[in-house]
Amino acid sequence: MTSADIDKIVNLAKLDLSKAEREKFASQLSDIVSYIEKLNQLNTDDVKPLAHVNNLTNVFREDKARPSMEKQDVFKNSPHHDDEFFLVPKVIKT
Repeated sequence: MTSADIDKIVNLAKLDLSKAEREKFASQLSDIVSYIEKLNQLNTDDVKPLAHVNNLTNVFREDKARPSMEKQDVFKNSPHHDDEFFLVPKVIKT
């Protein structure tokens, strides 16, 4: 990694690094790039591409309506409600 490469990455990431931090970053980034180069040398010709490490496929349940709690039971432990919704303090300023 050249100093120009480091400058470009630091600027793209909008980082404000001291000289010591910049040197540490350069060293760490160089190590990462070296590791990636090692990975690129691996022969993966006989390795099948996969999206997940295990063979699970769609383990979701069927989406169908089923009985739920009654409204009275849902709101029983809520101190603030209007029989349709839970009432909570406003958290977004407008």
